[in-house]
Amino acid sequence: MQSFNTLTLTVDKKGLATVTMNRPEVHNAFNAEMIAELTQCFRQLNADKSVRVILLQAAGKSFSAGADINWMKGMVSATQEENKKDSENLAALLRTINFCSKTTIAKVNGLAFGGGVGLICCCDMAVAEDNAKFGLTEAKLGLVAAVISPYVIDAIGMRKARRYLQTAEIFDAHQAQAMGILSECVDSDDLDSKVDEIILALSSTGPNAKEISKKLVMSVVGRTLPQQKKIDEYTTQVIAAVRVSEEGQTGLKAFLDKQKPNWS
Repeated sequence: MQSFNTLTLTVDKKGLATVTMNRPEVHNAFNAEMIAELTQCFRQLNADKSVRVILLQAAGKSFSAGADINWMKGMVSATQEENKKDSENLAALLRTINFCSKTTIAKVNGLAFGGGVGLICCCDMAVAEDNAKFGLTEAKLGLVAAVISPYVIDAIGMRKARRYLQTAEIFDAHQAQAMGILSECVDSDDLDSKVDEIILALSSTGPNAKEISKKLVMSVVGRTLPQQKKIDEYTTQVIAAVRVSEEGQTGLKAFLDKQKPNWS
């Protein structure tokens, strides 16, 4: 299989592809390379007829802490147009996962903040250990969860989104399950076996039936790929404008300087 710098990929004989984000030293935070490699990897797996299920997991203590600090440093000095282009890459990744024709499962450990929650919400189902922590934390930096918002709102609904995108509260796995982000939360020792149980159930259903069922849900209550691209055009414009705004710059600089912004 193809090798990557920020993730590992294995595919077994039964058609299970396991994608492991592999930047444990930074809690699997996103940078440009990781976004590009995840996009490439999911596109490759989507085109592979031998693959039936894709498991997305993470090495180390955390699923994903969101944006990498060095990536965020680049946001401070980037122009609005540069920020928009950068955000379009993330939007393309999320679209690729959300509209993947294969069944996707997120296996969540540790922390999942910001874009990490977005990844989870793009998967068909998600299982987490019960001590995992979650947060849509962008507003703490004077930013907004723009690009991930369509998928987060799909998962938790408008009412909860109106709260958590504004408060940036941290919540636990049981609450994440109640909100709709998770399908299951289990004891840490049972995480592997629960994922295996779901994969076993998936192995009993027809490959075409799974794909058609996923498309059916999208058609009835979701969005088509062209519709999502139009929404992404809006959300990437929003986050690009916010990043270069006075408040966005203040929040980012305060975070990078390990200080509280002036509104705290």
